[in-house]
Amino acid sequence: MAGSEGGSIAALVAGNEGTILPEWMSLQKKSGALQTGRISEAELTAQSKNFLHLLRDGLAKAGGDVSNAAYDPAKEMLGAMSRSRAQQGFTPSETSTFVFSLKQPLFNALNRDQTLSPAQVAEITWSTTLLLDKLGLYTLEVFMKTREEVILRQQREISELSTPVVKLWDQIVALPLIGTLDSQRTQVVMENLLQTLVDQEAEIAIIDITGVPTVDTLTAQHLLKTVSAARLMGADCLISGIRPQIAQTMVHLGVELNVVSKATLADAFAVALRRTGRTVPKIKGGDADRPKKSAEQGE
Repeated sequence: MAGSEGGSIAALVAGNEGTILPEWMSLQKKSGALQTGRISEAELTAQSKNFLHLLRDGLAKAGGDVSNAAYDPAKEMLGAMSRSRAQQGFTPSETSTFVFSLKQPLFNALNRDQTLSPAQVAEITWSTTLLLDKLGLYTLEVFMKTREEVILRQQREISELSTPVVKLWDQIVALPLIGTLDSQRTQVVMENLLQTLVDQEAEIAIIDITGVPTVDTLTAQHLLKTVSAARLMGADCLISGIRPQIAQTMVHLGVELNVVSKATLADAFAVALRRTGRTVPKIKGGDADRPKKSAEQGE
């Protein structure tokens, strides 16, 4: 868009804001911008009016060159709006419609301008289309980047929540794993386990994989890394939850964990108690050993 064309469309926006803004708001409402309840009509109106002013200034100073610094305020506004909408749960379509729906009101204003020739209208229409497409794509790029950041943060939070280290007894802790193990989650698991070993002064850590669906070569490597890290902290490791299917798979793959493993967490806990010189004896004379009263005896 040449400078003269930019000035023409800037003047057009300034002179027709009273009709462009209501038409634009109407189109955004029809697209469902307010149906989600995440944004109020007053807020949407303020955003639309602000963007129109920033777009007009950019057009007047830099024409259609979106890379020009004159468009920085408009892009900053769109970026802030995109990040906010990404965090609020808007869809990419709902976010990009904010820019793309402005095309029709601008084209209507152009067609109503009797001072422009058909050739000028066509040229300005094409230039305006390219300009809004670039700004719309920029909005989408910021939106998608923010969504990726939100997803990564949520994954980290879920990983931390899904890898709790539980104290079973003095100097004995357990780490129940649920789901698959990847490199990122293994790092979280090791950090949580090692910190707990230090805090609890634990000597034995039981890693329970009952909730791990499959154990392949990569999963076994991640488990071995965790075991090795715990051993460096002076703690022994036991692995529990080895199901028959997992055992067969590991044998078939030739995977060797080189660590004591048990079928259940209870079995591993019993081994851990013996290693720390403890036992859990059955209490004689307890409720379990008392004969039940007959119905005739009553309570």
